[in-house]
Amino acid sequence: MTPPFRFILGLVAVHLTACSTLNPPKPGDSVEYRPAAPIVPIPPASNHGAIFQSVQGQGLFEDYKARRVGDLVTVVLAENTNAKKSAVTSTAKKGEMDLGLGSLSVAGQPIISNGLDLFAATSKGDRSFDGSGNSAQSNQLSGEITVTVAEVLPNGNLVVQGEKWLGINQGNEFVRLRGIIRPVDISAANSVQSTQVANAQLYYGGTGAIPDSNAQGWLSRFFNSPVWPF
Repeated sequence: MTPPFRFILGLVAVHLTACSTLNPPKPGDSVEYRPAAPIVPIPPASNHGAIFQSVQGQGLFEDYKARRVGDLVTVVLAENTNAKKSAVTSTAKKGEMDLGLGSLSVAGQPIISNGLDLFAATSKGDRSFDGSGNSAQSNQLSGEITVTVAEVLPNGNLVVQGEKWLGINQGNEFVRLRGIIRPVDISAANSVQSTQVANAQLYYGGTGAIPDSNAQGWLSRFFNSPVWPF
């Protein structure tokens, strides 16, 4: 790798690693988490001029659970994951070989060079390997977030999406959620557990002085990135 190419590669890596710091997330900057507006009903062409229109009506005995685009539903965050992994590996191999051809000689004398019999050989090998590894991770997230129905699928399932931002002192905390829920899983309180959200995309993070102080600088991230060749 030539020095000019390394320099250009370094500039690209610095630019990519610095973008996350210079452009932190903002409310509404992602289309996948913006609230969905309800679909405006279009009156039928044969409008009879009455006050009641069937496309805008609601049954007297219908509940208020989310079922249409733009409806609200509360997702109860109850995420609790624990993972552990342990591995132990041990291998050993030994080998020994003794080759002697003393019958081969010249004029009754063995063929010797520098004090070594050229037709005699001894080989020994001993190899061993021991390895072990342990990994443990635990995550917990609780709370509530109210999202909107963004799409009604042909089978009746609902695509929901939304975000929640809280400004605390010198920073912002936010939760973003997107996924698919079944209407049958929605409770009478118009809520659903986060464990019942399919294809869930749940993200919790923060912006401001505190998260920035806990993050590595762009130069440190560059030297710790896979782009760094050494």
